[in-house]
Amino acid sequence: MYSTAVPPEKVEFFFGNMDDKKQIFLTKEGLVELKKEYEELTRSKRPASVERVAVARSQGDLAENSEYSAARDELSFIDGRIEELEELLRHAALIREAGGKKGKGEVKLGSKITVAINGKKEMFTLVGEWEADPTERKISHDSPLGKALIGKMIGDKVEVTAPAGKILYAIVSID
Repeated sequence: MYSTAVPPEKVEFFFGNMDDKKQIFLTKEGLVELKKEYEELTRSKRPASVERVAVARSQGDLAENSEYSAARDELSFIDGRIEELEELLRHAALIREAGGKKGKGEVKLGSKITVAINGKKEMFTLVGEWEADPTERKISHDSPLGKALIGKMIGDKVEVTAPAGKILYAIVSID
């Protein structure tokens, strides 16, 4: 049996309120990486950029000072990224570790899923959209494949429409 719908009773895989559309799902590792980037930007890169702006400003005519313009652009970029990270961290929802007794054998955020596609096996980790990275085999829970896999069990099949056509995935294992 295969389907792409997620039964409502199977959508119990995160901390927080389902109605809060602003939640950003992160693994523990993803949260640590975002916090590390935030600390680096606020404690070293932003102060260095502010200093660069001050030095460039002291060089005279700002209208024709390319160093000043470049320093302001860099500071603006850093400030934008800091704001983005603050928003992400404010709405972060930590993904529970896959496993345990409850929900074992069921695909949820944080699961490592092995699927068979035309006899070939591939493994994916289901993560939040901010951590998705196809090169590392991390797929978003919000991607077509992620949506199709959530709540499914070993042996289930899901069909996903891709640019190459419809692809049938059979779930072989879930860790």
